[in-house]
Amino acid sequence: MIDVNELRKGVTFTMDGELYKVLEYKHHKPGRGKATIRTTLRNLRTGATIQHNFISADRVQDIRVERTTVQYLYRDGDMYYFMDTDTYDQTALHTTALEGQMEYLKEGMSVVLSTYEGEAIDVELPTTVDMKVTDSEVAIAGDTATGAMKKVTVETGLQVQVPLFVAVGDVIRVDTRDGSYVTRV
Repeated sequence: MIDVNELRKGVTFTMDGELYKVLEYKHHKPGRGKATIRTTLRNLRTGATIQHNFISADRVQDIRVERTTVQYLYRDGDMYYFMDTDTYDQTALHTTALEGQMEYLKEGMSVVLSTYEGEAIDVELPTTVDMKVTDSEVAIAGDTATGAMKKVTVETGLQVQVPLFVAVGDVIRVDTRDGSYVTRV
């Protein structure tokens, strides 16, 4: 058991028989009364995102999650397949477990797979991913005082705001935490 004051972004725990991962965490101390911990949680089995407030004295059951480096292979319908590069074992994850991460997956890339009691529950992406621009808005650089931006589509279908000089065929680096443009590669 861990105290809810120890919860941070990325911590996985069980509550009411379900597995949850903390997406956002905020400690709130009102002028009077007990402190509360406001969290945004994702159910790792159903993919549902919920808001939950804990009282400062609450405790939750922490779990031991095994992490292994795997390679993303391919997508087949609603299932994404990964292969352990050491044992060549393949693991499938449903789209609900990859909520918000699917646009960053490229065939052959290495990711960290989290498993709990033999069940694959989550994938950790690298901080940045290099992607090729496949489509771009037409943008003309004019008399702008600040950095003008345009929207481009990369090879996985993700849309990213980039500076005007980025063209179709360029490879850009995208931050997987917020989907922002980092640099042209």
